[in-house]
Amino acid sequence: MTSITKSFRFLFWPLTWLAGGLSLMDRYITSQLIMPFLFGVGAFSAIAVSIGTLFDLVRKVTGDDLPLNLAIQVFFLRLPEFVVYALPMSTLLAALIAYGRLATDSELIALRGCGISVRRLVVPALILSLVVTGCTFALNEAIAPQTTYQASVLLNQTLRKDRPSFQERDIFYREFSDIQRPDGKTEQALSQLFYAKQFDGQRMINLTVLTFNQKNLQQIVSAKSALWNPTQSAWDFFEGTIYAVAPDGSYSGIQEFQQQPFAIARTPLDLAMWNKDSNEMNIAEAQRYLSLLNQSADEQTLRKLRVQIERKYAFPFVCVVFGLIGAVLGAKPGRTNRATGFGLSVLIIFVYYTLAFLTAALGQAGVFSPVMAAWLPNIFGFGVGGFLLARST
Repeated sequence: MTSITKSFRFLFWPLTWLAGGLSLMDRYITSQLIMPFLFGVGAFSAIAVSIGTLFDLVRKVTGDDLPLNLAIQVFFLRLPEFVVYALPMSTLLAALIAYGRLATDSELIALRGCGISVRRLVVPALILSLVVTGCTFALNEAIAPQTTYQASVLLNQTLRKDRPSFQERDIFYREFSDIQRPDGKTEQALSQLFYAKQFDGQRMINLTVLTFNQKNLQQIVSAKSALWNPTQSAWDFFEGTIYAVAPDGSYSGIQEFQQQPFAIARTPLDLAMWNKDSNEMNIAEAQRYLSLLNQSADEQTLRKLRVQIERKYAFPFVCVVFGLIGAVLGAKPGRTNRATGFGLSVLIIFVYYTLAFLTAALGQAGVFSPVMAAWLPNIFGFGVGGFLLARST
């Protein structure tokens, strides 16, 4: 019981620290961080939303007759997506400006003269970074994916570019099964190919299903349409033909039918009903989509989605990386005003996102594992921050 209590105390220590554990020094440094942080949220959000959606909306209002009130709705629906990216940047800017001002006014020198180490001085920035990390994760999970999807649907409907809630064409699904090799080992081999040319939300149209046995084609089913039968957990195929294939590749039998049930997985229907981009999904939705793709997508597509899922876990913790680096750099002797802090923030952000882009590309190529591809920029950032902190003590 004692160990469990200690664990819970450790997990909730930041909240306890914020509620009643702040010393006078901590409260003072935190107060210096708040205003630059809010300034950064406003500035970075404005820049990101202007580049990402505002100019495009203005063009659609003037050129595509998008009503102004709907453009404003789309603008605010897209805003949470850009605030998610602004929060880590604002943490960096706040730390640079706040600690830079304290260093410029010799307040940090006075504090260090009282025996307070740089490691202790950066604690308020780290605690604020942890709080912002939680806010970033919550916003990126609970709000931003839904509002981004709603904005896309609203914009397409208004411009008469209907975006259906399902995939309309070319539904493709592969299924694999384990087979035993002559040496006694097992391997996965293709057991079924499902293809439908069109889908109207309920009915698959113009289907072809290939069934394989020990890597050899065993059966071909062609049908004009098919419906999922939930009571039988099977597909009802209509107006089709079954071609039995002999081992030598010739047809051993042909059977026409008007209606025929087939015990094929529901997965093709689930895939067809999914029509969201990765930035419109939270982690749970992305995991469900990955489970659907596991048997139907190529390895590169699967790796890309796995990297994106891991990035959803790793990205919020860049707030801690930026908070550490910003506090240590800001505490160095020199003048760090808003203009200097903003410029240095842009440089650090550019380096971080360049590294994140490269590691994500290497992860999608299979050079790095998805976990390594997503977390390596943070690990590198923590290493740089730790090195700078060690040099400053």
